[in-house]
Parts: sequence; structure tokens; C-alpha cells
Amino acid sequence: MSTPHNEANLEDIAKTVIMPGDPLRAQYIAENFLENAKLVNQVRGMYAYTGIYQGKELTIMASGMGMPSMGIYSYELYKFYGVENIIRIGSCGGYQPELKLFDIVLSEKVFSESNFALTLNNDNCHIVEASQELNSKIKDTAKETGISFVSGNTVCTDCFDVYMTDVNQFLTRIPEDFNPVSAEMEAFALFYVAKVLHKNAACLMSVVDSKYIKEIATPEERQNGLNTMIKLALDSTLTI
Repeated sequence: MSTPHNEANLEDIAKTVIMPGDPLRAQYIAENFLENAKLVNQVRGMYAYTGIYQGKELTIMASGMGMPSMGIYSYELYKFYGVENIIRIGSCGGYQPELKLFDIVLSEKVFSESNFALTLNNDNCHIVEASQELNSKIKDTAKETGISFVSGNTVCTDCFDVYMTDVNQFLTRIPEDFNPVSAEMEAFALFYVAKVLHKNAACLMSVVDSKYIKEIATPEERQNGLNTMIKLALDSTLTI
């Protein structure tokens, strides 16, 4: 079996998928954390690897950047490959002054101005929730392993917020009581596709920039410096 975007056979994809945006991060995770990792997709350079993590079969697959790319890959994994759980891992911008570089954020609800839901499903939806089941497992795993994280609402944007002409105008359009802790570009599509297809989705992020932080993570740090978040995501799958 294959799709226009995934050459893997049905049996090549595990029921639980860890999904970074960057294909090189998928490769990094597979090479450094999985046993017997096998490259099962490289269409358009969107690498997917399936292997074993502490006895559990997992797939690590890149989503690319932005909601359209995430929407395609998550939909196909859920709909055509029988995937039940996707945990997105990635980078985010911090929206709260207490967040520091590489702090971990777990998304509870995500807001987007995008018409993704309207286009996909004729649904004028702009806020969608993560899977409570997956989030609970991530929280329990973090507690057991002593990993600190921030849990809160996040925003998902159609463009990199650093490049917005006036980010403050965007912030005024967020629902008043939503109080986002961070921003990224893929979670809304993932959560909404999971909702439509009755699957599970979660999103873990590491802070790589913020208007409150002078330092900005380098591309190399973004790719390789997120090991604590990666380990939390991987360990959380062991109880799924």
C-alpha cells in the first residue's frame, strides 16, 4: 500500500507515531533512540523510520512545516495506515515571560485563525483540543521521570510569527480568555484531523525563541538540542 505522499507498506507503519516537523530530526531520533530502525518512506524527502524503542514498535515520521503539510501526513497515517496515536514534537515561540530556552510545553487546546477546518470539513472551527488520554500519559511520564514542563493553551499560525508585520495585532484577535503560552505552526491541523477521524493526538514543544529571551536557538540546536522533549515523547508511548 502507498499514497501519493508515502511509499511505506501498511505493515511498515506502527500504530503510534512520533512526528517532528524536520526530516533530519526524524533521522536523528531514529539513529539515536531506536533499535533496528528501517527507513520506510522518503517521498519528497519526508523521512519515516520504524523501529523498536524499549521493546515497543514506533514510527518516527516528519510532517514538514505548516498546517497543510501536517494535515496531509497525519490524515494519511490515520486514515490509510491505521495509526491510532500521533505525538507531534517540535519547536515553539514562548508567549510567557517565565518560559526559558528549551523549556517544554504540552498543548492542551490550540487556537488558529486558519480556515483549515472549514476547508477540510465545512466546519467553522478555530479551537480544538488535544487527546486527554495522550496528554494524561505524557503528564504521568513526566512526573515519573522528573521532567519539568508547562501545560497550557497554544496558538497555531499560518506564518512564522517572528515575520508578522505586527504580532501585537494578531494577539488581539486571540479569544480573550484563551491565554496562550506559546505558538507553533502545525498542531491545529493535527488535532483537528484526529478529531474528525476519531484518533488521538498530542503536541510537545521546546521553546526556541521568545520576545522575552535575547538568545535564539541555532538550526543545529533546534535539530539536536531537544533531547529531553524527545525522550519524554518516546517514554510516554510505552504505556499506550
